[in-house]
Amino acid sequence: MSLPLDPDDSVVVLAHEQFPDRAKTAVGVLRYAEYDVTAVLDRDRAGESVGDHVPDVPDAPIVESMDAALGVADPDALVIGIAPIGGGFDESWRPDVRAAIEAGCDVIAGLHYFLEDDAEFAALAADHGVDLIDVRRPPDDLTVSEGRAREADADVVLTVGTDCSTGKMTTTLELVAAARARGVDAGFVPTGQTGIMIAGWGVPIDRTISDFAAGAVERMILDAAPDHDVLFVEGQGSILHPAYSGVTCSLLHGAMPDALVVTHSAGREAIHGYESFPIPPVETHADLYTDLAEPVAPTTVAAGALDTRTFEDDAAAREAVDAYADALDAPATDPVRFDADELLDALL
Repeated sequence: MSLPLDPDDSVVVLAHEQFPDRAKTAVGVLRYAEYDVTAVLDRDRAGESVGDHVPDVPDAPIVESMDAALGVADPDALVIGIAPIGGGFDESWRPDVRAAIEAGCDVIAGLHYFLEDDAEFAALAADHGVDLIDVRRPPDDLTVSEGRAREADADVVLTVGTDCSTGKMTTTLELVAAARARGVDAGFVPTGQTGIMIAGWGVPIDRTISDFAAGAVERMILDAAPDHDVLFVEGQGSILHPAYSGVTCSLLHGAMPDALVVTHSAGREAIHGYESFPIPPVETHADLYTDLAEPVAPTTVAAGALDTRTFEDDAAAREAVDAYADALDAPATDPVRFDADELLDALL
């Protein structure tokens, strides 16, 4: 999958009733994509601004609808900035998508519901000459893994987690940026809808036929390795997640990583959306990941990343990070709050 947009195109991001805490895609695009975000759609926060909630990204107004966003600027595309459990389409978004298409905007979505297959949207897009871009639609020519990722002429680092939404993509991108700042030729391997929107290429592993998922990861690594010295692979899900563990296992075996970074959200004790399933200690996760990798391609837990957003005080956050490092028996930090240098030192 590659996106037809240029990095400097302007976009509106839809995040109704979810911004910022449950709009992971929206925040990822704001923080890491090169697009000029001209507005965010959120009916609950209309009249506020992005900077009121996510201060470390370029500011933009929050408006109630696509029609209101069109009054602010002339964007090139609308990005669906929400990735709900199951990847469905909320019918309350339909007027905004319709308004974007009628205004000549492409629409980029990371849902399991494909906009291209929606009869109304497809007809409107044809009438107005715009693209409907479903980034979760995998290529048609994927194959099973051949077990060749260790042949890559680059070091491979995979982020793994204790749950979904623990900062795997964020940690990966922070490591890429930190490595490049040191002059390291680092590449980003995107495996989910948000990473693909940011990087402009990639394969959505959670939409790939299960037999082909490890092969898709392997292909991306072998394709990217000749251009980089180290590849940071975006992780997905968790090996103990009751719904998404298969995606995580395919990434682990397909990537054959040299090292792992384990991510966790401070204070989270149960799987999000599956609260009857407690999250085991991080030591358990570290052992499971390395034990599962061992027969295919041995790896090590080299570092940990802890999301400390629940702490207002830096000192308390640092204490939590130190406790997390002790539990992992590996260097750890919050790469957003404290930067990624400690992780990079351990990995390089």
